[in-house]
Amino acid sequence: MDYLENRELSWLKFNKRVLEEVTDESVPLLERLSFSAIYQSNLDEFFRVRVGTLTDADDNNDTKDKRENKTGMTPKEQLDAVFTAVRRLQPLAEESYIKTMELLKPYGYEQVTISSASEEEKLFLELYFKREIKPLVSPIVIDKSHPFPFLSNNALYILVQIKDKDKKGITIGIIPVKNEHFPRMIPLGNDGKRFILAEDVILNFAHLVFKNYKVIDKVIVRVTRNADIDPDDDDGDFRESMEELVSKRQKLKPVRLELSDNFSGDALEYFCKKLKIENRNVFYSRIPLDLSYLFELSDLSDDSSLKYQRREPQKSASLSESRSIISQIRSKDVLLSYPYESIGTFIKLLNEASVDESVTSIKITLYRLARNSKIIEALCTASELGKEVIVLVELRARFDEENNIKWSRVLQDSGCRVIYGPKDYKVHSKLLLITRKTKKGTEYITQVGTGNYNEKTSRLYTDLALITSNPEIASDAEKVFSKLMKKEFVENTSKLLVAPLCLQNRILDMMDEQIKLGKDGYIGAKINSLSDRMIIDKLVEASQAGVKIDLVVRGICCIIAGVAGYTENITVRSIVGRFLEHSRIYIFGKNDENRKIYISSADYMTRNTTNRVEVACPVLDRKLKDRVSDMFNILLSDNVKARIQQSDGIYTRAVRNPDEPALNAQEYFYELAYKKTEEKKERQERLKQNKSRISAKNK
Repeated sequence: MDYLENRELSWLKFNKRVLEEVTDESVPLLERLSFSAIYQSNLDEFFRVRVGTLTDADDNNDTKDKRENKTGMTPKEQLDAVFTAVRRLQPLAEESYIKTMELLKPYGYEQVTISSASEEEKLFLELYFKREIKPLVSPIVIDKSHPFPFLSNNALYILVQIKDKDKKGITIGIIPVKNEHFPRMIPLGNDGKRFILAEDVILNFAHLVFKNYKVIDKVIVRVTRNADIDPDDDDGDFRESMEELVSKRQKLKPVRLELSDNFSGDALEYFCKKLKIENRNVFYSRIPLDLSYLFELSDLSDDSSLKYQRREPQKSASLSESRSIISQIRSKDVLLSYPYESIGTFIKLLNEASVDESVTSIKITLYRLARNSKIIEALCTASELGKEVIVLVELRARFDEENNIKWSRVLQDSGCRVIYGPKDYKVHSKLLLITRKTKKGTEYITQVGTGNYNEKTSRLYTDLALITSNPEIASDAEKVFSKLMKKEFVENTSKLLVAPLCLQNRILDMMDEQIKLGKDGYIGAKINSLSDRMIIDKLVEASQAGVKIDLVVRGICCIIAGVAGYTENITVRSIVGRFLEHSRIYIFGKNDENRKIYISSADYMTRNTTNRVEVACPVLDRKLKDRVSDMFNILLSDNVKARIQQSDGIYTRAVRNPDEPALNAQEYFYELAYKKTEEKKERQERLKQNKSRISAKNK
């Protein structure tokens, strides 16, 4: 259908929007390099997860002919389309990186190659290789008497075709690049800004490693492996099963082979055969195969013109620093907006609860945590002080399994009760419930968020966190935890929407309410991804009924807006900028008393709405509803970082009229946070002065 887009191809369009930041002249140069690295990192994960999943499906006789429900493509057809799209993006990735490095030369930055190095530098590099690198690398010769080695995921290797005069046939040698004893970026001056990569040096002097052979051809390679693996269905220790899974993942089937240049045809065919990888999975790149080192370059410069303006999350202007957070939450709901406001407020709440004698229990769901988590510290303190602390740690959070396994042990050792989610259903919700016994009875503090309890990402991702003492919300939260402890699902709630059983259906019901209103109806959503076919069909139905629909979708969007007869009343925007747009907002109804607004951990994806435990929370306080509504409208008004989806599925930058001021939503929200902080300081100063005057008058 003309109004539907394939999920994988839609994701690649999103990554193209990331790549476009590398060519955006308004983005500082070193930040542009970071976007090159982000683009590549995104693509690496895409191959590991999505291409890995499609490859498994294509290899399985039971699923190879199964067609996806948007465009009817088989796994093989999707893989072919994905590989074609990736190859079309590669020239832009190369050209944008090369151009940015060229623009950085006047600032002393330069990635040197052997051919661009001076004669003096070449002599230095040869000596450096012989003394610092060659003694530490372990070359491998592959022939009939030497088995093919295991090549680690995304690691760099030098692949060399060599010839032994006494042997016939193809012989190849492999040199691992990674070694903790020599740097990846070898400095050549300007405090490290002028550098050469270790793999280029090893490639150039590979003949010195294989002295008894004639080097015929050589190239840098990198293998990406499948990460699509699930825990075994057994009744053993789940944490031990996850540890085994993490170990197994590193050895899964390769799904991509990258080369830095052309390589001898027969030797490449031999190498691919050993890897058990097809030619369609082979890709070439004129730029470094691993751009992760680019993040380090920013630390080498103090020039503020090369980086984003420094920003610091602000303390919530709606809370007093001199009063207990718990006491303030008892009297009003609070909404935190990251990264504009600090996660420190939430951590302070946890710390208060951990030592508050009236607190009897703390229950929380954890998905992704920082490496040095203050949240873990607060939970451990609470447990050690005798409080009941129940923590659901999601060990299946992809690529965070090891970190979560570690934290689950720390929590357990401190006396916390650690639980895991229902079989086959990840717990992706961001939910906290604090229970207090007071003279007035039992009281609750509930926090529901859109993002992880992670101090690092709270500075990089936009997220919302609602903290409330509402008893009905607390009752629903208690029900969620009660069910999780029994590995069951919530079937009905009063206020919260809880997947997998009572989120999607409630969303569809609220959309039906808007459909009945026709042109007087309104649906808005800010999400990371949209692929749930039932929700898509309902949005199409709403559009056909005349309902105005505004969607802000950062990544995957399987609906195409503006298609006559289907989606002409739908607009789709994507904002890609300095911070990763991660918050989820659902809006049903126009600006009146009946408008419903939710914040949620769930995207409009089937994996979220029916295959995970997710929580969406209504924003009930009038001022906070207005605040979220205003935030959504600012996002719709962004004319700097927003891209608008056209009826052909292509995204174009928002057009700004000559007399229209530039509006970058993310910068707007930071300026607003700073402004509120200043206003708060002014109010406190006026209050202090008034108290002084009253005190002086009384004397």
